Amino acid sequence: MSVPIRTAVTAVCASLAAALLGAAPAQAEQHDQAWSLSAGAHAPRAEVGLDDTTGRLTLAVSRDGRTVIEPSPVGLVTEQADLSKDLRFLHRKSRKVEERYRTRSGKRLDRRVRMNETRLSFVGAQGARLDLVVRAAADGIAYRYVLPTGSGDVLGEASAFTLPADAKAWLGAYRADNEGQFAQYTAATAPTGAYSDQALFSTDGGYTLLVESDLTGDYSGARLAHDQGTGTYRVELADERVAATGPLATPWRAMVTGDLATVTRSTFTDDLAPASKVRDTSWIRPGTVLWTWLAGGREAGQSLAAQKAYVDHAAQRHWPYEAVDAGWYYRPGEWDVTDPDWQTDSWMPELVRYARAKGVGIIVWIHQRDLDTPEERAQWLPTLEQWGVRGVKIDFMNSEAQPMLRWYDTILAETAAHHLMVDFHGSTIPKGIQRTWPQVMTLEGVAGEEKRTNTAAHLTTLPFTRNVIGSMDFTPGAFQRVGLRPNSDAAEVGLTVAYESGLQMFAGTPESYEARPLARAYFDQVPAAWDDTRLLAGTPGQEAVLARRSGDRWFLGGLYAGAARTARVPLALGPGRWLVETIRDGAEGLVQDRRVLRGGDTLTVDVVANGGFAALACPWRPGLTTCHR
Repeated sequence: MSVPIRTAVTAVCASLAAALLGAAPAQAEQHDQAWSLSAGAHAPRAEVGLDDTTGRLTLAVSRDGRTVIEPSPVGLVTEQADLSKDLRFLHRKSRKVEERYRTRSGKRLDRRVRMNETRLSFVGAQGARLDLVVRAAADGIAYRYVLPTGSGDVLGEASAFTLPADAKAWLGAYRADNEGQFAQYTAATAPTGAYSDQALFSTDGGYTLLVESDLTGDYSGARLAHDQGTGTYRVELADERVAATGPLATPWRAMVTGDLATVTRSTFTDDLAPASKVRDTSWIRPGTVLWTWLAGGREAGQSLAAQKAYVDHAAQRHWPYEAVDAGWYYRPGEWDVTDPDWQTDSWMPELVRYARAKGVGIIVWIHQRDLDTPEERAQWLPTLEQWGVRGVKIDFMNSEAQPMLRWYDTILAETAAHHLMVDFHGSTIPKGIQRTWPQVMTLEGVAGEEKRTNTAAHLTTLPFTRNVIGSMDFTPGAFQRVGLRPNSDAAEVGLTVAYESGLQMFAGTPESYEARPLARAYFDQVPAAWDDTRLLAGTPGQEAVLARRSGDRWFLGGLYAGAARTARVPLALGPGRWLVETIRDGAEGLVQDRRVLRGGDTLTVDVVANGGFAALACPWRPGLTTCHR
């Protein structure tokens, strides 16, 4: 860890900070205060500055001396005090954060955390206290505010991120369900408006993904507000007033920073979050899922016979789960759960028994409005557990306001108590939630397979934005949606690896799988939990090739936007020889190639326009002809 620095800054830097903060330019002889924090050589470095004239704080980030984030405003306003100005430094306290933890899902199950932390304490003009906690890791910088009891409700943050105007930017327009499309701009040319806080930028200092971690009902969700023509992205809260009755630690404002491979495999968002609150996690089991919504819609959800047929197909394929979507618990009109006989009217217990006998677990869809009161949760959750349902897909939260986040806090504790895995839809995005509550296997929060407006460029941006921060329920595999998706069949197979999800929901019909035996066989092999993840090749909006390891086998998923080409992918899987089985698009459907390559060789694959590929690699030995087991 670097030592604290108190130094004079140049008039140029002071003028820049003043311009950012709307203050008068400082004089050259002014002595401001600054503190530096890094995790070591070649790691990102945070520089916190305090303007002695205005008492305003800024935070800048660099890597190897190159700009990542320019000096940007830091601070917040409570009903008791404006803690964005007139601050005076009190003291600094530093420590190391070292942890090991294991997850049940994600891009890497075993995690190791090494961070340096510094806590800078300030006092405002009226005696109000503000602590700024900054953490530095090899792959990111984060900060949060800590307020004592009696600080009052939070009225807003001064927090912002200022990027160089010409920095490349990949941004998703903000939506309450977090299902905006990602598009490329520069930091300054992006249209005026609100954007999701999962924003990716490329500067001289490398790539930076803005994220949030440890968001709970103690606070409010954030989005980014931008005015065209500037490189500044302001933090805007979902609530105009955030209720705070005791001491408050706000969510982390974090920047995942490094080269693109570092950002892609980073677990920084989870690393910042609190440890698991679920002691026994043995019942939490990731896996592939036959999802029936795009395969049959509401009619399938209302039919026991149709659901049994889907269970049969999942059992034949040895897929561990089948998901029953909307429609299963509605009678004409709407099911009245106050009816004492409502539980006996359902065919779900029969389906669960039928599926269990075939080795298949059942996951059920349920609307958030049916779980939004203690009485409803007391009716539903124990009943689903008693029936033997393995998980719930909860839909239509569509808010990150504090009341809804408090509902999340409640439902997370109660689903854990009733041993129900969770898939959130119409939801927030994962902000450390999967470390703290490992029964959360996946979240939507993405313009996924259901959308008819997706582009191949959007698909090749998601591995570097939304999926970096946690599991993503994109629901790949909908081969039957010809003309409604922008990619090829081989790219659709590749999505199952390129996109990580603890419950990987296959969205196709049984008939579409049977018509594509290579895809079906690949789906039979692909796991939903990984020992490691690597980026083999990528440029946001153009291409993404990810390799994920399970045991001694590597699964590869490649996505491409644009013209047909011969893709050349470095096979950075480790030394030795590898048998590589590749699925690509042929003239009359999917075809498979087999070859033996050495680690570090280049894998070449012919890719159609807006296409891709999937591959399976295993250590080769004489006589080995397939990686399938």
